Amino acid sequence: VLGRIALGLLPRSRKRIRAHLEIAFPELDQKQRNTLIGGCANHFGLMLAEVAWLWNSQPREVETLCELEGVENFFEALEDGRGVIFTTGHCGTWEILSARLPIAGVPLTTAARQLDDPHLDKLVTNLRSRFGTEIIVRGPAAGKKMIRSLAGNRVAALLIDQDIRDIPGVFVPFFGRPAWTPSGGAMLAIRRGCPVVPGFIHRRPDGTHKAEIHPPLPIPVDGSLEDRVEELTASATAAIECQVRAHPEQWVWMHRRWRTQPGGCARRLSNLGPARSARRGPGDSRYLPGPCRGRSGTLRDLQARACVRTIYGVADDADAGRAPEGRLAPW
Repeated sequence: VLGRIALGLLPRSRKRIRAHLEIAFPELDQKQRNTLIGGCANHFGLMLAEVAWLWNSQPREVETLCELEGVENFFEALEDGRGVIFTTGHCGTWEILSARLPIAGVPLTTAARQLDDPHLDKLVTNLRSRFGTEIIVRGPAAGKKMIRSLAGNRVAALLIDQDIRDIPGVFVPFFGRPAWTPSGGAMLAIRRGCPVVPGFIHRRPDGTHKAEIHPPLPIPVDGSLEDRVEELTASATAAIECQVRAHPEQWVWMHRRWRTQPGGCARRLSNLGPARSARRGPGDSRYLPGPCRGRSGTLRDLQARACVRTIYGVADDADAGRAPEGRLAPW
């Protein structure tokens, strides 16, 4: 109810959601998109209630609410002692994910934007840290703090599914359209040689949650530093797209994800050289999650096969329905 009221009072956000759904899911008719918008409203209303619940919840209650699968991927990746980059997005109730991981023993550090209201910022920071998450505020000193976190063999979490102004990034495909994406995590991973592990959370029909931590992404070894940073950022973004496709009502469609487009933003490709990343368009076969459009009944299979090809480099269509041996399929 809260979510539906909010969307009703914010017509600009509702209009933006509708426009973004048209970009991401052109195969849906208007009735289907309206149903999805209603699902988004329900999700955000529930998310507000869940975040409020976190204030007084106990670790055992969070464990009961949220099943955690694949956490061993973090612990195995930490064995090298170089830390781990954890890439995720604003999928599901991400604040529950931030609480669930430290409860399971994951040494989590999260980069977050400082809110304009200092009292609200303190409130949110206290909530995020009450279960053991270390918070790093975005700003000039954030990079050094993140490096120190990795040097301490911690898991550094980065939400990379938003178009953020004035930070280093690259254009990579997201639902078939170039999207300006933060690239700092990929840069750190390649320079320091630490693994990049994607993971997400979603709400199940019964109101409980499931968090899934996937195996590390392949780290590119060929090409220039800029090429490798772009390729790794694209792989992490492809994993986010797979998650959003699986649970589209649980993502932030009101965010202006495609606000920045190639051609007018070369000045924002700081620390990554000239605006060369825009040369790869949404048809680049290395990054695009494949032919993810299809008739009813085949769409999910197409998405699954395409995501495996994109993220884990499976080239043979006969093997594209499963992840390589020893790796979980990212859906």
